[in-house]
Amino acid sequence: MKQLPIYIVVILAVLVMGCAKPPLEEMQNAQEAVFRAENDPNAALYAGGTLARARAALQQMQTEADNKRYDAAKAQAAEAISMAERALIEGKNGADRVKDESSSLITNLRSEIEETERNVNGARYSQLDLDYNEIEKGIVGAHEGADRVDQKQASGDYQDALETARGVRSDLSTINEKVAGAAVIKKK
Repeated sequence: MKQLPIYIVVILAVLVMGCAKPPLEEMQNAQEAVFRAENDPNAALYAGGTLARARAALQQMQTEADNKRYDAAKAQAAEAISMAERALIEGKNGADRVKDESSSLITNLRSEIEETERNVNGARYSQLDLDYNEIEKGIVGAHEGADRVDQKQASGDYQDALETARGVRSDLSTINEKVAGAAVIKKK
C-alpha cells in the first residue's frame, strides 16, 4: 500500500477537524439544567456540593468547546446535566427530610412545654429556691416560640421552623436543669 504524502494527510486532518461542530444543543441543555438547579431554593440550600459540581462541569464544558474539543465538551455537558438533576433530587429530599423532622419536633414541642410547666409547678409546691419570675418568662417565651414554629411550618419555612423549635427545646431544657439543680440542693 502506498503512503500518502504528509501534506495531504495534514490537509485531510484540518478538513475533518474543520467540519466538526460544537454540540450546541447539548451545551444549551446543560446551561438550562444548571440554571434550573441554581434557581431551585431546595437545591441551593440542601445540595450545594452537587450544584457546585454541576457549575464546574459547565465551566469545563465551555473550556473544552472553546478549545474545539467537542467530544469532551459534549461529555462535560452530560455531566453538568446529570449533576444539576442530582442537585434537584437532593434538594427535594433534603426539604422533605427537614419537613418531616420539623413536624416531628413540633408535635412533641407543646407536650414538652406542658411537662416543663408541671415541673415548675412541682418546684413551687416544694418551695424550691428558684427565680420563678425568670422561669415564667422562659415558659412564656417557649409558648411564643412554639407559636412562631407553627406559623413557619404552616408557611412552608421548614428549616427555620426546625431551628426555632430546637431553640425552644433548648430553653425548656435549661429551665428543667434549673429545677433539677434546685431539687438536688434542697435534698442536701
